[in-house]
Amino acid sequence: MDHFHFSNGELHVEDVPVSRIAAEVGTPVYIYSASTFRRHAQVFREGLSALPRVHLAYAIKANPNIAVLRVLADEGYGADVVSVGEMRRALAAGMKAEDIVFSGVGKTKRELVAALEAGIGQFNLELEEEGAVLAELAHARGLVAPATLRVNPDVDAGTHAKISTGRKENKFGVPIDQALGMFDRLAGLPGIDLKGVACHIGSQLGDLAPLEAAYKRVGELVAELRGAGHRISRVDLGGGLGVPYKPGDVMPAPAAYGEMVARVTKDWDVELMFEPGRVIAGNAGVLATEVVWVKPGVANPYVIVDAAMNDLMRPALYDAHHDFVAVKPTGETMMANIAGPVCETGDTFGMNREIDAVKSGDLAVFRTAGAYGATMASTYNSRPLVPEVMVEGDRFAVVADRIAAETIIAAERVPEWLKK
Repeated sequence: MDHFHFSNGELHVEDVPVSRIAAEVGTPVYIYSASTFRRHAQVFREGLSALPRVHLAYAIKANPNIAVLRVLADEGYGADVVSVGEMRRALAAGMKAEDIVFSGVGKTKRELVAALEAGIGQFNLELEEEGAVLAELAHARGLVAPATLRVNPDVDAGTHAKISTGRKENKFGVPIDQALGMFDRLAGLPGIDLKGVACHIGSQLGDLAPLEAAYKRVGELVAELRGAGHRISRVDLGGGLGVPYKPGDVMPAPAAYGEMVARVTKDWDVELMFEPGRVIAGNAGVLATEVVWVKPGVANPYVIVDAAMNDLMRPALYDAHHDFVAVKPTGETMMANIAGPVCETGDTFGMNREIDAVKSGDLAVFRTAGAYGATMASTYNSRPLVPEVMVEGDRFAVVADRIAAETIIAAERVPEWLKK
């Protein structure tokens, strides 16, 4: 369920017309529904209600806007971060340090120290050497780092290759058949408290079967670790549930996911950690854009919009689908290609698509743009960085400014030897 709906023939975000935001803020612009973020956070938590001990850490990379994080902090979520910058965002939004999980395969020593000094609640280790370095850094400061060892179960999530993380050829985690030996060696080091294991096999999963297979392998490892004398109090099961991007998409409900987890983990006796991202944020945002031209094409016209691949990268990166919807549809449709103004053939959002009929000056939105949208935006072609707006009820506020080309240029320098 989301809070984007038509009223009097016009698309609204909660109680605010999209056209009003476009008139006041300009386009392109990301628009988020606070009520949708809250609803999704609550539904995910409710789906896990049968589990005795749960920790929820929102995957900040999906949408790191501080206003979004404040909404989720109010819902009792911690944060899953993959950089010190994301950690600082979480803290700035009011999330507790002890509720922060630091994931990621390339944490630097500087980042490890910063996270140690902040007192975060868990490091997810990606290799044995990282654990040894973390232990040394913590011990030198009189600290003990809480950690889990991330394992790679070699399970294919069946998603796009660029968002798969659980196959043995992926860069994430340690081979699950090597985990016991690594755990033995790391657990004896001063400065580290190995609490358990972590696993995350990818994103946008539409089938629970790969997750269940991965979790069963993790359960076998937990039993093996305990048999070797290790105390296992946490298992981090990651995130990855998919969201519907187009009509006909059917994704597992959090309740179905929770039932599967409860069944698989019933004898584990651990605190279960979850890092939902896309499933919370995806359908909570849209990217509003204005039609610049409708350019005749060989087969279908090109609808040229003022949003581009630098604003929404997913179609160019993953051939991802985002529904394109007119803000004031007439009821008529057209076959068209949707493209942006960036000087790249890859700057297309859809080819040979049946869409609402539009003309120059019309407003439209790309749906399901709340996750991996603004967070991946760039200033390619010296385009302004897209702004972000949050709506709640009949109120809205700009929660990230449009950063103009002039501001970006002002941060650059010409060296003295090039000046005349």
